[in-house]
Amino acid sequence: MRYFLVCLFAALGLAAGMPAAAETWPTRTITLVVPFPAGGATDVVGRTIAQALSDRLGQQVIVENRAGANGQIGSAAVAQAKPDGYTLLMGGVNTQGMNDVLYKNRRYDSLKDFTPIAVTSVIPVAFVVHPSLPANSLQDLVRLAKERPGQLSYGSSGAGGPHNLAMELFKSIAKIDIQHIPYKGGAPQLNDLVAGHIKIGAIGLPPALQHIKQGRLRALALADGKRTSFLADLPTVAEQGYPNFEVNYWLGLFGPAGLQKDVVTRLNKEVVDILKQPAVRETLAKQGVEIVTSTPDELGSLVAKEISRWGQVVKDAGISLD
Repeated sequence: MRYFLVCLFAALGLAAGMPAAAETWPTRTITLVVPFPAGGATDVVGRTIAQALSDRLGQQVIVENRAGANGQIGSAAVAQAKPDGYTLLMGGVNTQGMNDVLYKNRRYDSLKDFTPIAVTSVIPVAFVVHPSLPANSLQDLVRLAKERPGQLSYGSSGAGGPHNLAMELFKSIAKIDIQHIPYKGGAPQLNDLVAGHIKIGAIGLPPALQHIKQGRLRALALADGKRTSFLADLPTVAEQGYPNFEVNYWLGLFGPAGLQKDVVTRLNKEVVDILKQPAVRETLAKQGVEIVTSTPDELGSLVAKEISRWGQVVKDAGISLD
């Protein structure tokens, strides 16, 4: 009898130390970390999904903006969190791809420290110019750059971001020399573009869209692999003589490494279902966000592909942020 009781208490002790079964998740508030300031595209997508997840899961999903170091601060916080499903990350090609090759002393490893859950969306990236610049096409811009090597400059929302690296990749392929002016965010970059203080920009299409439609900016090309419905007449870089050029600024949902499979499956299903809802699609479309979804494995493969690809771009361009 004594042996039986010892075994029973040991088993109960083991059970108490085990994580709760996935079917009991969630039982409390979930935190979705957005590693960038409020108001940007990542934040808009994160908050839209968080609100819908709160309704579907029966627990509040709150958004916490933890910006800094190109998204490293917020991403690292999630990487170090318990893999219990209560701390998630709205990451993307910049945090789970580009940062891994930009920083020698990075704060996390995207392939080892996170559990991929689902791709959520793509933010179109455009190359634009101020109307005062005599360039009506990408070919015009290349011609000007070759006539004035090192004299032209372009702005981006920050060093090492997807807009910066998209233009650096294009410069490498087109063999042109245009200087980079990094801004602390897309808003000040856009203000200077519209005012004509800088003449060229690599920028997310959503904030620039109305300025393009009203003639305050001229869009030359879309960096994505296909055209966007938001500007159907705007050709891609690949369509203008640079085959296979494709830069996708995608966003996705991640958890810490070791997240239970049942929780991952549940979250993937909920997010995919949320992004099918007409109201959600309309909300994101108004922001210029294109909805794209995936399985967890597809997102994991995408991260690995992006790290490999951008490693070569960064090496060729000689970019380092350490």
